[in-house]
Amino acid sequence: MYKAILIDDESLARQLLRSLLKPYPEVEVVAECADGFDGFKAIQEHAPDLIFLDIQMPRLNGFEMLELLDDAPSVIFTTAFDTYAMKAFESNAVDYLLKPIVKDRFDKAVQKWLQHAGTKDNALPVNTLTEQNIYEGYQHRLVVKDNGLIRIIPAQEIYYIEANDDYIKIVTKDGSFLKKSTLSHIEQILDPQHFVRVHRSYVVPVTQLLRIEPYEKDSHIAVLQCGAKALVSKNGMAKLKALLGW
Repeated sequence: MYKAILIDDESLARQLLRSLLKPYPEVEVVAECADGFDGFKAIQEHAPDLIFLDIQMPRLNGFEMLELLDDAPSVIFTTAFDTYAMKAFESNAVDYLLKPIVKDRFDKAVQKWLQHAGTKDNALPVNTLTEQNIYEGYQHRLVVKDNGLIRIIPAQEIYYIEANDDYIKIVTKDGSFLKKSTLSHIEQILDPQHFVRVHRSYVVPVTQLLRIEPYEKDSHIAVLQCGAKALVSKNGMAKLKALLGW
């Protein structure tokens, strides 16, 4: 018996998925969730083999929820996203179902998953999906786990972001928070008009810049409004000059 969770803010969509799963007695729906918060908790509690995941949901969307998971189950997306994103899903998720979902397309997705169920052949590598630039527009917040809780950090509250081994350290007025991600990913999802990758180890918001001081050959130090300092490489300095018109 395989365990599945339905995560979609539309109750009718969840009902349809349940109905379409009836011909598959080997797949048991162990939970239904209306947003990413409840979906995250249900995944921690039930450790499902498969989730059906919507993307555009209130409170916490599907992408943000995936970023919080250390070990994700297989994922079949159920989404109304534009076709430009679908090409990215094809190589990273088990499958995607474009709403309105039809039975034949649903059956193909489930059968595709069942062929490899119990193996890692088509499980979703979370970092692979979330490292793709497939968000709709730039993000205005980051989501992190903080002592077992989920914390949403608005972009305007970020002082700077620093590389920290396999994590990034997000520094705010409320302290610093670790998130399993890369600066390359952060550079993709935050608005480049407001956040600049000034060094391989630092992303800083332009509003935090107080002054820039010479440091070593071809490098500088950015002094931030919060009192911290960030290294600025030659390439980072060129980005700042282009953005700020220096």
